Amino acid sequence: MKRTVSVESAIASASASIDAKINELGDWRGKMLAHLRGLIFKADPEIVEEWKWAKATSPGVPVWSRDGIVCTGETYKNAVKLTFAKGAALKDRSGLFNSSLEGNVRRAIDIHEGEKIDETALKELIRAAVVLNVNSKPKSRF
Repeated sequence: MKRTVSVESAIASASASIDAKINELGDWRGKMLAHLRGLIFKADPEIVEEWKWAKATSPGVPVWSRDGIVCTGETYKNAVKLTFAKGAALKDRSGLFNSSLEGNVRRAIDIHEGEKIDETALKELIRAAVVLNVNSKPKSRF
């Protein structure tokens, strides 16, 4: 028997998982992830939170999407990483991308303890990623 989950329920569950991750970290990484999450929603309030790639060996990753993945928020021992799914196609006028620079598609921003992020530039990147996703959607023929 298949179980259906409402979109609202899935979003609430993802948000709860992200809240739990932030609380579980309990250090600068949790604070930074929460701060970045807030900036993402300030950049585009229509972005949807998701929790993806959970499996036995990994608890999963926060994902922010709108018409496709905008970015993910991974946490590591010494960094919080925002990975933009189509980052290589974005103009990074402020030079925020500092990781995964060799790839053909993704780009990432590694943030270390004590570092500040250019909030205006980050919101600009998020908006550009949304525009790219929206414009990349196949147009309906009807």
